[in-house]
Amino acid sequence: MATMNWRTINIDLLDPESPANFSIATLSPAVPPVSASEVQGLSSQIRQLLRGGDGEGALRGALENPPYGGDAAAKEVHLATVVEILQSIKQSDMSPILSRIYGSEGGVEILDVLMKYLYKGMSHTSKPSTGKMSPQPTGGFSQIHSRGTAEGGGQAMSVLLSWHEKLVEIAGPGSIVRVMSDRRTV
Repeated sequence: MATMNWRTINIDLLDPESPANFSIATLSPAVPPVSASEVQGLSSQIRQLLRGGDGEGALRGALENPPYGGDAAAKEVHLATVVEILQSIKQSDMSPILSRIYGSEGGVEILDVLMKYLYKGMSHTSKPSTGKMSPQPTGGFSQIHSRGTAEGGGQAMSVLLSWHEKLVEIAGPGSIVRVMSDRRTV
C-alpha cells in the first residue's frame, strides 16, 4: 500500500460543483471594445449638447454610453466629460433631473452608471497632485505639501458629493450596493 496521507487530498477538485472547478472569467459580462477616438467623438457630441443648454440630454447621453470596453485613456476622457457635465448643472436642477431619469425606462441602470462615475471622480480628485512636492517641517513630523498648485480638486469634490447626496435620495442605497458589486468599471 502506498504511503499517501489521505488528509492532503483536495476533495474540492473532485466535486464537479465546487467553485474551484469553474472559470472566474465567466463572472464578468462580455463588453464590446471601445476605441479612444469613439469616446472622443461621443464626448464632443455631448459637449455640443451642453453648450446648447441641454444639461439633462448631455448627462443622459454620457451615462447611456459608458465605455466599459475602453482602455484607461478612453475612460479618463469620458470621466472628464461626465464631471464637466455635473459641474455645469445648477444645484437646484439636480433633483428634478435625477427624478426624471429615474422615472424613465432604464433609469435605474443610468443612475447606477452615474454612481460609478461619482465614485471614480471622488477617487481621482482625492489624490494629491504630483507637481513640486516638498517636505514641510511640523514640529517633529514632516508632511508633504504641494506648492504653487490651485485647490481645484476641492470644488470638484464638493460637486460630486452634492450629486451623491441627491442620487441616494432619489435612487436609494440600493444603487450603492449595485455599483459595488458590478464588475464592469467605468
